[in-house]
Amino acid sequence: MSIADTGTTPVQGSSPTRRTAPGVIPAKDMAVIWVLLAAAFVAILNETTMGMAIPHLITDLGITPIAAQWVTSAFMLTMAVVIPITGFLLRRFTTRQMFLAAITLFSIGTLLAALATGFPMLLGARIVQASGTAVMMPLLMTTIMNLVPTASRGRMMGRVSIVISLAPAIGPTMSGFLLDHFGWRAIFVVVLPIALVAMFIGWRWLTNVGETTRAPIDALSIVLSAFGFGGLVYGLSQIGSLGEGGSWVPLAISLAVGVVGLGLFLWRQVLLQKNDDALLDLRVFASRDFSLSMAQMFLLSLAFFGAITIIPLFLQDALELKALDAGLVILPGALAMGLLGPFIGRIYDSHGTRILLIPGSILAAAMLWLFTTLTVDSSVWLVMAAQTLLSVGLALSFTPLFTAALASLKPKFYSYGSAVVGTVQQVAGAAGIAVMMTIFTASVNAGGGTEVAGAVAAGTRTSLTIGAIIATVTIVGAFLIRKPEDDGGGPAEHMGH
Repeated sequence: MSIADTGTTPVQGSSPTRRTAPGVIPAKDMAVIWVLLAAAFVAILNETTMGMAIPHLITDLGITPIAAQWVTSAFMLTMAVVIPITGFLLRRFTTRQMFLAAITLFSIGTLLAALATGFPMLLGARIVQASGTAVMMPLLMTTIMNLVPTASRGRMMGRVSIVISLAPAIGPTMSGFLLDHFGWRAIFVVVLPIALVAMFIGWRWLTNVGETTRAPIDALSIVLSAFGFGGLVYGLSQIGSLGEGGSWVPLAISLAVGVVGLGLFLWRQVLLQKNDDALLDLRVFASRDFSLSMAQMFLLSLAFFGAITIIPLFLQDALELKALDAGLVILPGALAMGLLGPFIGRIYDSHGTRILLIPGSILAAAMLWLFTTLTVDSSVWLVMAAQTLLSVGLALSFTPLFTAALASLKPKFYSYGSAVVGTVQQVAGAAGIAVMMTIFTASVNAGGGTEVAGAVAAGTRTSLTIGAIIATVTIVGAFLIRKPEDDGGGPAEHMGH
């Protein structure tokens, strides 16, 4: 399909079609990728720092715990609303425009947060930050797919997994140190200069990649996306409050608005994509490998985000560890998940998906089943080992999943595919945390509350049984997903027209 056929305009920059040696990435293309990797790392690092700061915000700003929680909830909601529309934005605007807009929003939000004189200003600053953060990962993944030749995509996506894994691992530790010594504003003061350096480097050296389209932005789709994805994520995030005596009425209204909004949004996209005007082009799901990979990623994210929420509670309330010690128990797994990324990516490039997905899904499921046997007498070292092996299993799964998913698409659909990947992770994460926390809370309360270590252990076993069942289903999916090139075709043969 020619550029004229798609109604797109080429922009200056590198293209995989110009390559002379298979797998070779020109230095200027690598510079683009490194800038985007650094910016994404800073953005995700910031995303994970505020959870530790909530007690400090309650004291310093004189707000309630529920209000303080909105510092993280508003961030998550903004991400859920913005990510689905990034697929269109990345085709409508150039790489430089999107990067500079994202890093500028992030930097302005960070500055406003550091200068916040009260809670409303801090909340607004976090929303501005999230608007920039939401663009970073889809932009990074789309750029990699456009610049990196097929033979090296797994290796480069492995570096993305470093960003996804290491930033959340370092964030709470960095946040804890700064909170203990300098206060919550220091979190933003430290992040701001790094973001400004990334902005300068991007402004000075970043080149445009791929094609742009002149399609108009559909305002109705944006509104429906906000109600659909925002309503769903907010509703899911509130499910856990039911176990603490919260009302089901606002939750039901939020979920209903989300379901109706999402249905209308999807219907609108089907109409618009006939003229290549969709905000989120659903033709990406015409690819068998993409659809299977997204289903697998949704299930793994459900189990993973739920488990990493429950395990720290078990460590602190059942095994009676301090928060810092509980964090150190989780840290090796996060580090392993990130550092293994490039190695796993090389295996994908050489041998495809199944050699990674099958052992990865089996390992993840086995460790979650092991977690269902935890008691108040369980060894901290056992939990650390199981958590680390769970992370290794997930590392074996996530890198090949999103690499195979995007590789099964035509280049014009890379940005939409990247947006779907981000949306799936946001919605699945919210759903996993909601379901497992609700079960955990109900079980703990039935056993006497969090003051009773045995009740916390029982709640952990019950809730993580759900995660173990979900992870077991992914073993079947691991046998079905293939590296697109291994099917003898490539994107054109796997992508609907």
